[in-house]
Amino acid sequence: MPEPSLLLNRDDDVVTLTFNDPDRRNAMTRAMGEAFAAEIASLADDPHLRALVLTGAGRAFSAGGDLEMLEHQANAGAADPSGAQPRIRETMRAFYGLFLRVREIPCPTIAALNGSAIGAGLCVALACDVRVAATDAKLGLNFTALGLHPGMGATWTLPRLVGPARAAELLFSSRILSGAEAAEIGLVNRAVAREEVLPTALELARSFAANGPMAVRGVKRALAQSGESTLTAQLDFEADVQAWCFTAADVQEGLAAVRAKRAPRFSGD
Repeated sequence: MPEPSLLLNRDDDVVTLTFNDPDRRNAMTRAMGEAFAAEIASLADDPHLRALVLTGAGRAFSAGGDLEMLEHQANAGAADPSGAQPRIRETMRAFYGLFLRVREIPCPTIAALNGSAIGAGLCVALACDVRVAATDAKLGLNFTALGLHPGMGATWTLPRLVGPARAAELLFSSRILSGAEAAEIGLVNRAVAREEVLPTALELARSFAANGPMAVRGVKRALAQSGESTLTAQLDFEADVQAWCFTAADVQEGLAAVRAKRAPRFSGD
C-alpha cells in the first residue's frame, strides 16, 4: 500500500500537515493537490482549530511542481501551440487552486521550511501567514530559469512581502536564496537551525493558539483585506469586529485574567 501524500498530526488545537513524498522532495502533483485541498477544506470548517503548521517530510519542504507534469504541458503546447493554450490555462489555473486553498484556513498558518522550497513549493509557503526557514534552506522562484512565467500567485504575494523592486529582481533572475538571506529581506519571518524549524513553528503556533480565537481570526481577515482597503473602510471593519468580540465571553475572560494576573483560558465563545 503506497504511503499517503499528506500526514496530519493534531496536538489539541494545533494541526501539523506534512507533504509526504520525501524521495521526490515532495514534488507537487495533481494527486497531492487534490488530497491537500480536501484536507484543507475539512480543517477550514473546524471551529476548534487555532493554528496550522505546514511542512515537508525529509530534507525538503517542496521542490515545486512535478517535473513530469510540467513536461506534459510543454509537450502538449509544442504539439499544438494555439489549440493547447486554453486547455493548459485551465489545467494550471485549477492546479494553483488546489494548493492555494491554504489561504481559506480562517486561523493563522505557518510554513515550516525545513529544507528547499522552490517554485510552486515556495509559492505555497508565501500563501501562509508566517514562515520559518532553515538557515541553510534553498528558497527561490525559479520559473523564468525554466522559460516559464511565474504561477501560483507568485507575482501577487512576493511584492507584498519584499516590495516591488526586490520582487522584480528575484522573479526576473530566478535567484536562489538561503533561509538566512530570506529572513534579512522579510521573505521569511525567522531563520533558524534546520533541527529547530519545526519546534520554532510549533512554538509560534501555540503562542497564536493561546490568544482569543475570535480575535485572532478577525485579525487574519483584517490583514487579508487591508491591502485593498481604505483607512476608513479598515476602521469600520475593526469597529465591527471589536463590537462582535465585546459580546463574547472571551473578552470577559481576558479582562479577568489581567486583573487576576494569570494566563487567560479562552474558549472561543
